Parts: sequence; structure tokens; C-alpha cells
Amino acid sequence: MDYLKVSSKSSPASVAGAIAGMVKDGVPVNMQCVGAGAVNQAIKAVAIARGFLIPTGFDISCAPIFSDILINGESRTAIRLSVYVHHLSAYPVDGADVFGSARVSD
Repeated sequence: MDYLKVSSKSSPASVAGAIAGMVKDGVPVNMQCVGAGAVNQAIKAVAIARGFLIPTGFDISCAPIFSDILINGESRTAIRLSVYVHHLSAYPVDGADVFGSARVSD
């Protein structure tokens, strides 16, 4: 399985674009992060990608798992994020948001 490798220096917007493109192409999305900064960037990317995808009829969520990996001969703990795609059955209409709850008007 291939992973998008996200570092603390990764641009969340760039990673989000990669996620959105893979989702639209039907390619499974999995990310690998080592360190708190990398996990932070990956989660921001998922949030940004949701904004790109919801208007196109897709929503995404992610699930984390720990994984022991080797980097330069050293064992490290990574967090791997699997991205799940949800097809939205209906687009928002006036008075309702994506999740179907009514908006409050003035």
C-alpha cells in the first residue's frame, strides 16, 4: 500500500489538493506521519480537502492507527491515516446545511 508521506513542513493546502484529486480519481488515500507536527499538517489537510470535496458530492473522514516503521535503520512510531470516502446523496438546499440540520435565519 502506498502512503502520502506528510511531514511537519508539508503544506496542508498542497496535501489537501492531492487528497481531493485521489478521491475524485477513485484512488485509495492513506497518509503516513511521524511526529506531532506531521500529524497536525495531515489533519489540517483533511479538513481543507473536505471543503474542496463537499461541493462535488463527496465527503471524507479519516481513521488513525499506530505503525512501527524503519527510518535510516531506526525504529520509529508513525501514525497512519486511512481516508474514507462518503458519497453525499443530496446537495444542500436553501435552509439546510450539508448534514441536514436547518439553518437559523434572522
